[in-house]
Amino acid sequence: QLRVVESGGGLVQPGGSLRLSCAASGFTVRYYAIGWFHQAPGKEREGISCYPSSGNNIFYSDSVRGRFTISRDDAKNTVYLQMDSLKPGDTGVYFCAAGTGHICSHMDYGWDYWGEGTTVTVSS
Repeated sequence: QLRVVESGGGLVQPGGSLRLSCAASGFTVRYYAIGWFHQAPGKEREGISCYPSSGNNIFYSDSVRGRFTISRDDAKNTVYLQMDSLKPGDTGVYFCAAGTGHICSHMDYGWDYWGEGTTVTVSS
């Protein structure tokens, strides 16, 4: 059972923070790239961050760079997305995905396992 499960979404005011978790089962995240994706209501899914396995660089999209931080906890087999300075435009469903040998600069393809998403609402 190779899977990833997102958690940590919720309702937050503009300027607030949330931390999303992507917990892996059946595989070791250290050997996979882990990507985070955002799908705003009525819009296409967008790759916003990626933590590499090896030989690649951490990726942030222009829309989140400077506000979001991705990290990995090998002991918990989990990748986190710390989201600060949240804006109403950050509202939507956040998905994580895992890819073996995936290059973080290629966010549009090559992912092996997808989670079902966790919902974030940024509203006052």
